[in-house]
Amino acid sequence: MSRISLLLLLTLTTGLCRATGMEDSTRIHVIPEPVSIKEGSGSFILDNTTVIRMTNGNADLEKTASWLSDRLATGSGYTLAIGAGGSKQINLELVSAGSMNKEGYHLSVTSEAVTIKAATAAGVFYGIQTFLQLCPADVEGAVPGQVRPWSIPCAEIEDYPRFGWRGLMLDVSRHFFTKTEVERYIDEMARYKFNVCHLHLSDDNGWRIEIKSLPELTRVGAWRVSRTGRWQSYLPPLADEPSDAGGYYTQDDMKEIIAYAAARYITILPEIDVPAHSLALIASYPNLSCTQLPYPVNPGAPQPESQDNVLCVANDSVYLVLDKIFSEIAALFPCPYIHVGGDEADKKFWAADPKCQRLMQEQHLSSVDELQSYFVKRMEKMLQAKGKKLIGWDEILEGGLAPSATVMSWRGMKGGVAAAKMGHEVVMTPWDYTYLDLYQGDPSVEPPTYGKCRLTDCYTYDPVPDSVDPKLILGGQGNLWSESVPTFRHAEYMTWPRGLALAEVYWSPRNKRNFNDFLLRMEAQFPRLDAAQINYARSAFDVWAQPGFNKMNQLAVGLTSEVPGLDIYYTFDNTRPDNHSPKYTGTPLVFPKGAATLTVISYRNGKPIGERISLTKDDLTKRAREGHHIY
Repeated sequence: MSRISLLLLLTLTTGLCRATGMEDSTRIHVIPEPVSIKEGSGSFILDNTTVIRMTNGNADLEKTASWLSDRLATGSGYTLAIGAGGSKQINLELVSAGSMNKEGYHLSVTSEAVTIKAATAAGVFYGIQTFLQLCPADVEGAVPGQVRPWSIPCAEIEDYPRFGWRGLMLDVSRHFFTKTEVERYIDEMARYKFNVCHLHLSDDNGWRIEIKSLPELTRVGAWRVSRTGRWQSYLPPLADEPSDAGGYYTQDDMKEIIAYAAARYITILPEIDVPAHSLALIASYPNLSCTQLPYPVNPGAPQPESQDNVLCVANDSVYLVLDKIFSEIAALFPCPYIHVGGDEADKKFWAADPKCQRLMQEQHLSSVDELQSYFVKRMEKMLQAKGKKLIGWDEILEGGLAPSATVMSWRGMKGGVAAAKMGHEVVMTPWDYTYLDLYQGDPSVEPPTYGKCRLTDCYTYDPVPDSVDPKLILGGQGNLWSESVPTFRHAEYMTWPRGLALAEVYWSPRNKRNFNDFLLRMEAQFPRLDAAQINYARSAFDVWAQPGFNKMNQLAVGLTSEVPGLDIYYTFDNTRPDNHSPKYTGTPLVFPKGAATLTVISYRNGKPIGERISLTKDDLTKRAREGHHIY
């Protein structure tokens, strides 16, 4: 099914009233949408007589029970005992697996008790996340000293995930995020049942993990000169300028992050990006590139054509260094996979290097693509010797895929389809549906970046193409590259609510996806995100301009919003529009003579809900020419 057809289907399969602010009679607004919900009458009242009880358990379940007690204490002010007794119970119960999914759960809320049953402690934990969404928003952080009973709606919920791989990637190389910030991101992921946190630990702009046998990596590679502004507009390092921006995680730091994530049933996937995107590694050890020239760590300046950020695959020292790196990475991270990158290698340095050309002759390789394949296959054997599986971006297909590699498909879904047809497992992460660093609203009011990936893009894509065996699609993830994400607050803004959409794509049954219903549940999450002081975007409520040309070759501008049913008002006279201004009726607007600016705003139920956006005629004309939209 095409992207447009799916979007139309999702729009037409439900009434618009729930998304347009009309009264909603339901009391349950869970993300991701469970497999089955049966709302009951009445409520469970959580108060200081409630206890958390494990009908049977193990060490993992005991930790989860303790986590729940702490979580409820933060929001409710009640410190619930774990054990027997109490007039009301929250029961955590492990049951025989049978046919139950290992991450599935059954949640029952009656007026007497809350019961969560699952085959594993992970399933219990996911049931707890749903239970917490039934609690008032205070659960995310009540006002200090405010203690009162909570009313929780009665319900029966049966649930399990569609995919086993439900991930978000955080790029900590381009901009470094502290251990505390990474742990906060993990907390935010756990709320919505993500289970893989992919950390992009190395790139041209910073090496972020301690390798004890190679101290130069963090002494040199973790630091660069300080720059502020727009990525790729910075000056390169100046002579004698101090490299004082950056940071890295010690191995003890990372052990704490791994344990913190494991307590929330999230696996940390480490990525060491090779053979390209390796300038921080090469800055630390210049002999590893073909040119063997000294380079500084790139602070985000344009990369000169002559700068070699690719490892020399014919250099034996490269494999000795990588063996040390991956030995320590394999010992540190419990994840069965290690991500080796493999993307965007500028192979011109190999083509010009005598050692690489000699290696190609010795190995009977006919192209530099096959030379990359040679490198990836050596990486696979290296990781297998350490008990790990190789995963890489879809460029690892070029020249021939390593025998048991897993492909993470980012350049659309084509690479994933090709890998699956060869029998390889795939994680889908196509950039135009899952890249969280792209524009999510009109570029005129969003922080500068490149490309677009709107909330509807995230929500309407499906990770399983019709042409492949669904069993080979492990799942997918959203990727937050951080070139234009300099702070953690902005990382949150770019992740949520698109991360909510992806959580539902990867967890919920495909036939239950319904965009208008999702919008209702998304808005119900906003008070919870506010209470937790999590930054998020409201770009879906903004007006999106679609400039093009009409039959008379005049600039014509269509106006839409992702949230249906909003009223859009506009002006051309440089005044601020409100609900007394002209209302957009669906006919593309043509600039009156002399007008240079179109200003728009969206309203719902008589109140402004989107940003006021001003768009110049020159900018819209440029966008129309780039988009070739014809009215």
